[in-house]
Order: sequence, then structure tokens, then C-alpha cells
Amino acid sequence: METPAYTMEFEKPLRDLARQLDELRQQSIETNVDLIQEARSIEKKIENMQRDIYSSLTPWQKVLLARHPKRPYALDYVSMICRGFQELHGDRQFNDDRALVGGTAFFDGHAVMIIAQQKGRDPKERIVRNFGMPQPEGYRKALRIMKMAEKFGLPILSFIDTPGAFPGVGSEERHVSEAIAVNLREMAMIRTPTISVVVGEGGSGGALGIGVTDRVLMFENSYYSVITPEGCAAILWKDGAAAPKAAAALKVDAEDLEKLGAVDEVIQEPLGGAHNDPAQAAAALKYALHKHLNDLRALKVERLLETRYERLRHIGTYLEGGVVKS
Repeated sequence: METPAYTMEFEKPLRDLARQLDELRQQSIETNVDLIQEARSIEKKIENMQRDIYSSLTPWQKVLLARHPKRPYALDYVSMICRGFQELHGDRQFNDDRALVGGTAFFDGHAVMIIAQQKGRDPKERIVRNFGMPQPEGYRKALRIMKMAEKFGLPILSFIDTPGAFPGVGSEERHVSEAIAVNLREMAMIRTPTISVVVGEGGSGGALGIGVTDRVLMFENSYYSVITPEGCAAILWKDGAAAPKAAAALKVDAEDLEKLGAVDEVIQEPLGGAHNDPAQAAAALKYALHKHLNDLRALKVERLLETRYERLRHIGTYLEGGVVKS
């Protein structure tokens, strides 16, 4: 096991054991002494510790995994599960927002329309992609592409991965809230199957602007929330350090959201997160998309719209007279 290049606080015990294992192997080579039993003992400890750590992650720790710099991004998944992706550019009104990409592709041999929020992998790309925070023209581009999908009867697959829509002055001047609101309305009525997948961060209306779909899927170590935990902590506790408390209160993790009916399926990740085995994560995603897309394709358009409406009407639970209702 190699020592990870990027380690989060709760992973430090694993990093220390991995370093011990590397040093033991190097010692065995240098001294020509058989230390295989000692190495196997450390490997066993690592395996047990991985199970213990990753089976009991807190909501905040899952937020940190969702932001892991090595985690696969939307276009990584598109390249692994689709063929022939052809990007379409511009909103035909102002600009081409590189934080939100879209275009045609083939999934399981059938044409689909892809819409994806894309972060940058290195500093230069992060600036070009605006750190995955779309501006109004990004959401208007997404709407243009969705309408094209509706015209040609193509299912829409949207990949959510954003801390939120860009809150800058220019974004507000060009009416980002209005652009998102229009998308919410239009996606609720669009006459073609739609599926969204939260692959990393799902922050606020920036995520919801491409997330009003027939089915919502979510990776195990992603989060989906009305606000980032840091933003919530700053408002309620006047202290960003209260983010872990906010993450727990917001019910941001996939398990809680599935119980509340906001998410239709949680996609399991490789042990330690999707970045540890992107191919395995992509295979799990492809299986889930295949299953849900086949179900939706079987529905006539009117039935599809009725089912979508009922799903949206029954998201969440509330307490009335001591009785939990949905």
C-alpha cells in the first residue's frame, strides 16, 4: 500500500500505518531479511482500520470526501460510461459558461443528452471552470440543451457537482436566481426521461438548477444540501468552525436523504471513496443509470409527467400530532 498523497484528518492513522508498511518493505530489501509476516500483520491492521473508519463516517467527514481533490469529476464519469460525447457550447444570449457543460453522447448504445457541472483539476482549469460554480449563462445553456433533448426525444442525464451557483456581482446582474428558477419550472414539465446524479458536492440552488428530475441518484460519499455546512454554521452559530455540527443538523448525507425520499438510490463507492477505484465507481454508476433509464423509457410521456409530479409532491417527511407523515 502506497502512502496517500492527500490525507484527511480522520485518515491520518491509516497514513501512519501505510508509512510503517513502506518502511518495513524498504528495510527488507536493504537488509535482505524476510519480514513478510510483519508486513502481513500491518496489512491486516490497515484493512481492519479501513473498515472501521469508512463504515462510521460522520456527515462532515462525508462532505470532506465529496470534496477530495482526487475524486472523479463529472466528465471523468462521462468518459468512462459513455461513448462519443460531443460538447455543445453557449447559451445563445451571453457567453459559454465552462463550469457547466453539456452535449450529446451514447449510453448503452442509445443517444442521450449530458448536462454536467465540472470542477477543475489544476489551478488553471479551476479558474476556467470557475471552481465548478455556474453563472446564469450556464443554467441558460443547460436549459437550451434540455429543450433540444426534448425536441429529439433524448433522455437527459445530469451530473451534479458544485458548492453552489456563483454569487458574484456579474452573476447577480445577469439574474442567476431567475435563471435557476426557470430551470426548476421547465425541468418539472420537460417531456423526456430525466435522471440526475450527485457525484460530489450538491450545494444549494446551484445543484437544484439541473436536479429536478424523474430520478435522483447519489454517490455514498457525496452531499446534497440547501446550503454548505460552513454557510449554515456562519448564519446559525456565527462561526464557520461549527460546520461539522451544521452538517449533522442539515441531514446532508446520502443515507438520510434516501430516508427522506429526496434521493431514489444511493450508489455504493469503493472502500475509502470513489477516488480509490474510479473504474469500480463508474461501473456502479453505469449499472444504476441503466436500471433507472430502462424503467423510465417504458413509461408513456403523460405517465412520466404524472409520476414526476407525484415524486416531487412527496419528498420529505414532517411531524403532525406526533405522527410522522410524508
